[in-house]
Amino acid sequence: MHDFATRLLAWRRRFGRRGLPWQGTRDPYRVWLSEIMLQQTRVATVVPYYERFVARFPTLQRLASARLSQVMPYWSGLGYYARARNLHACARHLVGDHGGKFPRSASELARLPGIGRSTAAAIAAFSRSERAAICDGNVKRVLARYFAIDGDPRASAMERRLSAQAQRLLPPARSMPAYTQAMMDLGATVCLRRAPKCAVCPLQPTCKAFREGRVDELPLRHAARPTPVRKAHLLVAMRDGAVLLQRRPPTGIWGSLLSLPQFASRAQLRSVLAAIGEAHLSTLPERRHAFTHFTLEFTPHLAIIERRRRQTTEAGAVWWPLSRLESAALPAPVRRLLRELHSASTRSATRKRDTML
Repeated sequence: MHDFATRLLAWRRRFGRRGLPWQGTRDPYRVWLSEIMLQQTRVATVVPYYERFVARFPTLQRLASARLSQVMPYWSGLGYYARARNLHACARHLVGDHGGKFPRSASELARLPGIGRSTAAAIAAFSRSERAAICDGNVKRVLARYFAIDGDPRASAMERRLSAQAQRLLPPARSMPAYTQAMMDLGATVCLRRAPKCAVCPLQPTCKAFREGRVDELPLRHAARPTPVRKAHLLVAMRDGAVLLQRRPPTGIWGSLLSLPQFASRAQLRSVLAAIGEAHLSTLPERRHAFTHFTLEFTPHLAIIERRRRQTTEAGAVWWPLSRLESAALPAPVRRLLRELHSASTRSATRKRDTML
C-alpha cells in the first residue's frame, strides 16, 4: 500500500498538472467551488468559468448575499445547473447556520447541500490535509484496474469496496493535498477510460489489470440503454432588437435559467404567439441537445413581431435586448441559436445599409 502512494507522489512531482487557478489554495470556499464545477466537466471548460465566478463572488459571504438570478449567468453554459442552485443554497446555509465557516471534517461537509462524500473528502484533503479518500469516477477506474476488481463501479457493493481500498492507500496527512491531486491527475490524463497510457503510468509495475491483460476490460460496464428522445417547439419571438425570454421553473432541465418559451406542439406555440401579436412566422431546422439521460430534439420557430398586442405571455417572461445576450443566464444551445440569429440579422442589416449607400 505504501508503494502505491510513493509511486504516485513521485509521478505527481514530475508530471502532474500545474497552473490551474484553484491549485495551491487552502481556502475551503475556492476548493469547494472548483470541485463542484469539475463534476462531470472537463478542466479546460471549467477554468474560464471558475475565474469569472471568483471575480464576481470572491468569498462565501458575497455568494450567499447574491440572488440566485445573479448567480445563474455565471454558470450559464457550464451545464448540470442543479450544481449552481445547490452551491447557492449551500452558501446561504453556511452563512446562516455555520457562521460563514466550513465544517472541518469530511463527514460534516458531506451533510451540506450538494456535497457528496467524494467532494467532501476533496475539500477536507486540500484545505485541512485530512486523510479522507476521494472516490469519483476517475478514481474508481484507477482502483478497479490496479486491483483487477470485477463489478460495476456504480453498484453499491462495488462502491463500498473501492472506497475501502481508497482509504487504505492514503499517505500521511502532510502528503494529502499532493496525493489527492495526483489521483485526480492520473485518472484524467493517464488511466483513461479509452486508450489508457499504460506505458507512462507510474502504477504499471504493480497493476494487476495490466499484468493480466485486462486493462481495456476493467472496470466492467453494462450495455448502455437506448437514450430516450424528447421533442419540443421553441418560440423565438423578436421585435425591436429584443427577444422574448422566459424564466424556467427552479427544478428540471435548465432550472432557474432564462430560455425561449417552450411548447409541446406547434398548435400551442401558435396560440401563444397569436396573443403576443401579429407576426411573420418561419420554422427553422430542428436541433439536438444531449442531456445525461435523454436527448432533446427541438424545433425553433422564428417570429418577427410586426405589431405587439401585449408585453409578455406569462409571469417570468421578459423582452431581452439581443445586444445584451452575453449577460443573460441562458442554456448553451439557446445561446448558440440566438447568437447565430443575431449575427445573421446584423450581417443582413449591414448589407442593406451598404446597398443604400
